Amino acid sequence: MDVEQKLRELPAWRREGDEIRRTITAPDFPAAIRVVDEIAAEAEALNHHPDIDIRWRTLHLALTTHDQGGLTELDFTLAARIDAIAAKHGA
Repeated sequence: MDVEQKLRELPAWRREGDEIRRTITAPDFPAAIRVVDEIAAEAEALNHHPDIDIRWRTLHLALTTHDQGGLTELDFTLAARIDAIAAKHGA
């Protein structure tokens, strides 16, 4: 898998070691929580869960595949779904 190519397709994400990270700023706190709720549903469907840090209306997300020791296709699939969710909520 070409991680750099995948990141070009997901410009909001950046690589830090064995993770990809993104910060999302929602319009307000309730919108941030709605984004997290939708991410949780997608994560459950994929059985792949991000680390999420919530700071008022700012969400910091990190993705990696712990049991594979780094980045896999699942990380980029969930990242693309997170991007769509964020856009839907104006974040």
